[in-house]
Amino acid sequence: MNSLLRHKGWTWGFRSTILLYFVVLIVLPILGVYYNSFSLGFKNFVESISDPIAWRSVLLTLRLALMAAIINVVLGTMIAWVLVRYKFPGRPLLNSMVDLPFALPTAVGGLMILLLLGPGSLIGGAAESLGLEIVFHQPAIVIAMVFVTFPFVIRAVQPLLEELDPSEEEAAYTMGAKGIRVFRQVIVPAMAPGMIGGGMLAFSRALAEFGAVVLVAGNIPGRTLVSSVFIYGEVESDNGTGAAAVSIILLTLSFLILWLINVAQMRGRRR
Repeated sequence: MNSLLRHKGWTWGFRSTILLYFVVLIVLPILGVYYNSFSLGFKNFVESISDPIAWRSVLLTLRLALMAAIINVVLGTMIAWVLVRYKFPGRPLLNSMVDLPFALPTAVGGLMILLLLGPGSLIGGAAESLGLEIVFHQPAIVIAMVFVTFPFVIRAVQPLLEELDPSEEEAAYTMGAKGIRVFRQVIVPAMAPGMIGGGMLAFSRALAEFGAVVLVAGNIPGRTLVSSVFIYGEVESDNGTGAAAVSIILLTLSFLILWLINVAQMRGRRR
């Protein structure tokens, strides 16, 4: 078996298959989006992204995705800390449930939010009595984005906390540092790469969320119409060029975020 794997023909065929799979599954669809967006000329592309409804949907998506990412950084770091530093009944179950948004269809997640926070629910009714509107408004969109991106920060921070040498904290305490100072100067720098990388991945993922958002957003231009739902509406209206133009903005942002994460990881390894 080892001699077969070392054979040049086998190696070349295996690499070619992987590259072909990568090109067909990822590269060609991305190139297709870019091609369609410019198929009617650069002027038409500029007009498509300059459309007030399209531009507002992009700005709204950026703002809400940033809010969701910040919430995930804070809550995700706290949950990762609890899962690593504390032992309690049900900890393995809680740890396994962190990955539930990855396994659950996003439309199901949106339905869960709709049933839990909708006007006919106990929480939704109580919020309405206090003058708070959740479902079909921006808070529901942020909640949906937080739900689908929930595991990113947790899974990025957990291994960093597990690999943190306890002797570093003990040395800081021995030198007279207090608990808050030790946390700020020893623990936070160790968690920072995971917090930043996980937060950027959560932001990138929230930009493109559709399944959970479409069920809880009111789809009002400038108020609750996010980019993914706008793209879907353009496709339904047989305006593929307009949909592709907005998609390019999201794709470019995602590429930029991934590039920044890779650069940060490479610099971390060099250190």
